[in-house]
Amino acid sequence: MSISVRIPPVLRTQTGGAKVVSVEGATLGATLQALVAAHPELREQIFEADNTLRRWVNVYVDGADARHLGGLETPTRDGIEVVILPAMAGGAAAPDGE
Repeated sequence: MSISVRIPPVLRTQTGGAKVVSVEGATLGATLQALVAAHPELREQIFEADNTLRRWVNVYVDGADARHLGGLETPTRDGIEVVILPAMAGGAAAPDGE
């Protein structure tokens, strides 16, 4: 089983620049654990200390938000795509104090 995990630009330094990493796992949790086993520097970016997803990390399984599926228990299968998207914070300042 091979699952493609798309790595956002902000996390690519932890994967040696790889945009996509292929891993195996029967669930989303197992897939992400395989990812961090291959690239340990990602662990603190993706997981809390108790192995739950960090609040600001969004994960999509074949285009669907994993939080609306089964979370880390979402089943995975050969050929699917998992996308990791850390939430971005901030915004533009209003011009001239508006």
